[in-house]
Parts: sequence; structure tokens; C-alpha cells
Amino acid sequence: MFRKFTALLAVGAACFFVCCFTLRAAAQPRAAQSAPVSALLVSDIHFEPFWDPAKTPQLADAPIAAWNALLAVPPSSDRAQRFASLQQGCHARGMDTSYPLLESSLRAMHAHAPRAKLITLSGDLLSHEFSCKFAAVFPHPAPAAYQAFAEKTIQYVLAQLRGAFPGVPVFPALGNNDSACGDYQLDAHSAFLADLAPSFVADVPAPERRAAQRDFAADGDYSASLPAPFHQTRILVLDDLFMSSRYRACSGKTDPTPAAVQIAWLRAQLAHARGNHEQLWFIAHIPPGVDPYSTVRKMPDLCGGEKPQVFLSSDSLAETLADFNDVIRLALFAHTHMDEIRLLPPDQNHNQNSARPQGIAVKLVPSISPVDGNDPSFTVARVDPASAILADYAVFAASNLTGVHTTWTEEYDFDRAYHEPAFTSASVARLIAGFASDPSAQTPSSQSYLRHYFVGNRSLPLKAFWPQYACALSNLTANSYRACVCHTSP
Repeated sequence: MFRKFTALLAVGAACFFVCCFTLRAAAQPRAAQSAPVSALLVSDIHFEPFWDPAKTPQLADAPIAAWNALLAVPPSSDRAQRFASLQQGCHARGMDTSYPLLESSLRAMHAHAPRAKLITLSGDLLSHEFSCKFAAVFPHPAPAAYQAFAEKTIQYVLAQLRGAFPGVPVFPALGNNDSACGDYQLDAHSAFLADLAPSFVADVPAPERRAAQRDFAADGDYSASLPAPFHQTRILVLDDLFMSSRYRACSGKTDPTPAAVQIAWLRAQLAHARGNHEQLWFIAHIPPGVDPYSTVRKMPDLCGGEKPQVFLSSDSLAETLADFNDVIRLALFAHTHMDEIRLLPPDQNHNQNSARPQGIAVKLVPSISPVDGNDPSFTVARVDPASAILADYAVFAASNLTGVHTTWTEEYDFDRAYHEPAFTSASVARLIAGFASDPSAQTPSSQSYLRHYFVGNRSLPLKAFWPQYACALSNLTANSYRACVCHTSP
């Protein structure tokens, strides 16, 4: 992302929450007395099973239980040369997560979040250009060999994460790279989804697991209640690849049906949670709203009526979530590999009964993969289990991109960087309003965001179009983004 930007350049709601929380505490004394717990937020691992191409055929033939032993063997003598040739032939833009980096990151996660109560994984487990690299290493594969290897790689990553945190529930989502037929391509009700369902819903509570497995096999979605000490809290996981503006079925054709089915499923899940007085976390890979980088790069005439680039094909996901912002406490996305925030504002036309008028706090989790030159990172959050509110979070970053002789240290802490008591819709709204009123990015909060957006403190080029970027943080529709940009920089 840094290289992309470099090339381009060549408090009424808060009181309401406190009152509601106090009343809830009186009604639920045991939940209210729970101490904050830690949660591990991970995304975009993009594991690279082709890092040592000589070992890849062995991995394909072996069960995943044997992968660690194969991967731990010293690299082949020509590893670097063969991998460089593979990267060049597939036009890969950078390095994804090697076995040494995966192992280093897992050790660091355990060191910095040893008592994590849950782990979220916001998609993209497979490396970039996965299908091209497979074709290069296996020029004459057996039928279904590609799907089997993609599934095995995903299952290996999940097994490694669960092995590092025995007994801790892991709630993973699929990303656009996680497919049996190519980037941004997938079929609903496919054998790929059915095969992966047991691995993805393994930590869903037993009474809910059968339904979760059925839902995942259909569209890559599932729902699960969170364990104690969380109180009346549910997590919804969605494979929003089907909603991407770049989505195609495995045939290469467009198909709007899976996205429509997902929206209906999501609305039913949200309505059920509201009726049961549950609070929710929502997880998906691709964020709703405007893609500010692609928009600025293509330089559309926004004020002349041209449209900005957007991540999803419609506003349906954003509108659906906004309609239930009274029950959703946090939305987690990823995809950009950067450390970002968003605010999903309530839709005033559809959300007349909302009890949380600020909207939904959205966190984009930065990547383990250093493919854009960013330092690998993960996030450790402190969560109030009674309210499901993110009380604070810290981002931990690697000292290098390889995982060899790597140390992991705290990049920043949200509370200390922004002086906000918690990551809520109200605090995010205040931060974004501050960014919007600071077009030259001079305030301490703006400087902190610029410093940490690209993990590794190399995101200052973002400053050149900071007003346009700031508009994307809470103006998630094309029309509202256009109005913001044209008002900010006519």
C-alpha cells in the first residue's frame, strides 16, 4: 500500500450508554462485575505454502498433521532462486507469510495475549496468486488437486492458530483469496464450502454447531454465541466476497443470488438477536464503503458526477447493519492490510427506532502478511464482557518481514494514542470529525493515525490526500462521499 501511495505521489450518546449500562448492571450484577478480558484480532495471514517450492509437492501429499515437520526442515539450497522465479512468473507484488513468519507471529501472539478468551480471523488465509503458483509447481495436476491443496492450506493455518491457543475459540471468516477457483471467485453451496465447514465452525458451541455448519456450507456464513464471561453476546461471521464489486462465480459469470440470500440470512439473524436482547460482534473480510486508494488513483471527476470506487457492489450490507446498530457493538473487517477505522452511520430513513444514534464502530484489522512492505502485525483488544465494548486495543508489530530473528513490540495503544476511553461509535465519530476538520493533518490525533495506518510508520504519503481519505471513513455511499469530497476540496 505504501508503494501504491508513493507511486501516486511520484456527548449525549455517551451519556445514554452510561445510563443503559448502569441499568443493565443493576439487572445483571454478575455480568457487570466481570473484569475486562483480552481478545486477539488477526487478519490477512496469506500463508505461503510455495515459499520453498521443492517442499510443496510433499505438502500436497502429506496430511496437515505432518506439515510442521516438513516445513521445519532447513530450506532447499535453491529455495530463494526458485521462489523468486515463481513470484516473477506469477507477477506477485510482494512477499506473503512464510512458515518462519507464521511461527514467529504465533509465538508473539501467545506471548502478548496469553489469556485471550477468543480469537477472530477476518479472512484471507491463502497467499496471493495462489492458483498461478499452483499451476507452475503442478503443471499437470490430478482432477480436484487444486481444490484439495487450497483446502488443506486453509485447514493447516486454522490448526496452527488453534494449536497455539488450546481451548480458546477461534472464529474465522473467509476472504476473497480463499477460494477453490480463483481470487474473487466462489460458488455458493460448493464442495469447497462444505469441506471447510467443520474447520470454520469447530469452536461454535455444540448446540449451535449443526446449524452453523449448514449455513457455512451454503454461503460461508455462521452465527455463534460467545462463551462466558461474555453475557448475551453473539458473533456473526459473513463471507462478503459474494457482495464484492469484483465477485464472479467459478464460471466467470456474475451472480447476484448469493448476496441477496446472505442479506436475508443476516437480517433474520440480527432480528433474532434483537428479540433475544443479545449484543453482537460482526465479522467479514471486505469493508463496505468507498475504496479511497482506488478512487484517488483513478482520479474520477466526482464533482462532475462520476462515481468513486467502492468495495462492495451495493449498499445493502451497510444498510442492513445500520438498521441494527442498536445491537451491534463492533464490526471487524480487513482486506486493505492497513490499520484503519470506519464509522457505519445509522440510516435515518430505515432506523427510526435506533437506540444508538452514533452508528457502529468499525475496525479494519491490519495484516500478518507483509506483502505491501508493511510490518506484520496483530491486535490485542481489551473487552468488557458485560457490554461487548472494546475498552482498548494495542497493535503489535514485527521488527522485520521474515520471521527470522524477529522481535514483536507494541506499535501503539488506542487509549494512549487518541485519549479516548473506549473504541465505541461515539469515540470513533469524534475522531473522524476531528480528522475532517484538520485537512492538513496537523493535530496529534491526525498525526497518530498517519503514523500507524501503515504499520511500520511509513504512511506519511497518505497526508497528501488526507481530506479525501478522511471523507471515506464515515461517508460510505457514493453520494455521501462525493458530497464530502466536493465540499472539502472543490
